[in-house]
Amino acid sequence: MRNGRGGLLEKYLQAEVNPLPGFSGGPLVDAEGRVLGVNTSGIAGGILLTIPVSLAWAVAETLALHGRVQHGYLGIRSQPVKLPEFAREVLGRDQKNGLLLVGLEEDGPALTSGLLVGDTLVGVNANPVSDPDALWMQLSGNWVGKSIPVEVLRGGEKKVIMVLVAERK
Repeated sequence: MRNGRGGLLEKYLQAEVNPLPGFSGGPLVDAEGRVLGVNTSGIAGGILLTIPVSLAWAVAETLALHGRVQHGYLGIRSQPVKLPEFAREVLGRDQKNGLLLVGLEEDGPALTSGLLVGDTLVGVNANPVSDPDALWMQLSGNWVGKSIPVEVLRGGEKKVIMVLVAERK
């Protein structure tokens, strides 16, 4: 994952090529003529990155459906925390970090769904979440307006709570 202007790039390729002016926006093609992705030099300060074709098509689908890329949000304030050993046992996976909920937006999706300040968010949509960037990536795509399962640790127990994802404005 690379931090760029305006957000994070979920996946990218970095090919060992010498880009010529005008390569940005063009395809990266393998030896068999298959398109691997779309080249860009505008995300990471002039470094040529390639957005994988699967991600480019997913973004194109979202643009066709909504006219823009939507970003979901839960209405939480959080801070990364280290998970104790017993929490990993409760989760059944070796996840070292989670997000401690330190604030909930009034009438926000998290609060109205039953999340509480003090819960530790550890997963979204069956995927581990260990830091704010991972949460942001899980809420990207076509989740706005849909209920998704959110895993939290509460009082030493794992709870799964359905949360209706709202759109970040």
